[in-house]
Amino acid sequence: MAGPRPAYAVVIADVRGSRAAADVRPALERKLPRLSRQHLASGRILLPYAVTAGDEFQSISAAPDQIPRLILDLRRTLRPLVLRVGVGFGRVAGRVREPVNRMTGEAFERARSALENLKGVRRRESRGLTAYDTGDEAFDSTVNLIYELHDALLADISPKQWDTIEAYLKKGNLAGTARVLKLNISTVSRSLRRARFWQLEQTAATMEQILSARLERTGRLAR
Repeated sequence: MAGPRPAYAVVIADVRGSRAAADVRPALERKLPRLSRQHLASGRILLPYAVTAGDEFQSISAAPDQIPRLILDLRRTLRPLVLRVGVGFGRVAGRVREPVNRMTGEAFERARSALENLKGVRRRESRGLTAYDTGDEAFDSTVNLIYELHDALLADISPKQWDTIEAYLKKGNLAGTARVLKLNISTVSRSLRRARFWQLEQTAATMEQILSARLERTGRLAR
C-alpha cells in the first residue's frame, strides 16, 4: 500500500489595493531578498520568495507550523503595504527547486484558490486577509475563521503601535524596548496591549500547534 502523498505548504501573496499604491513592485524587489535570506536561515521557507506578476509573490514553507510566523513577518516587513495571503497544502509537480515561480502542482493550485477566495464577492465585507485551502473543508473553515478574527485585529494596529511591536520583537522584553524607544515601561506595555499584541502572539502559537498536529506527519499530509 502506498504511503501518504508528500505535503508542501505553498504561500502566495499579493498587495491589496496595489493599483492605488505607488512603487509596489520596487518595494517588493527591495525587501523580499532580505526577508528570503532571513527565512531561509531560520528554516521558515525552502526556496527564496519570487515575484510572479506585478504585486504578487510566492514561496514554499519548510513546514506547516512555520506558516503563522512567516505570514506575520511578511506583514510586518512589507508594511505599509497590506497583503492578502493564500496558503495551499498538497503535492507539487517535479523537484522542489528555484525559481519557485516556475513550479506547479496541487499545493500551488490550492494556494491560488485560497487567494482568489479572498478577492471574491463573498469576502468583500470581510476584514480577512488570510485564507487556507488544505483539501479538508471542515478544517479549512475553522482555520479561516480564526484568521478572519486575527486579521481584524491586525487592521486596527496604528503605525506607532507597529513600531513598538517591532522594537519588542527585536529586544524581547519590555525594559529593552522602552530603552530603545525612549519611553517608560508602562507606556510600552500599554501600547502593546492596545495593539492586541499578546492576542496576536497567542494566535500564532495556537496556529502553530494546530497545523503541526493536523497537517504535519513527518513532512507528509495526513489523508
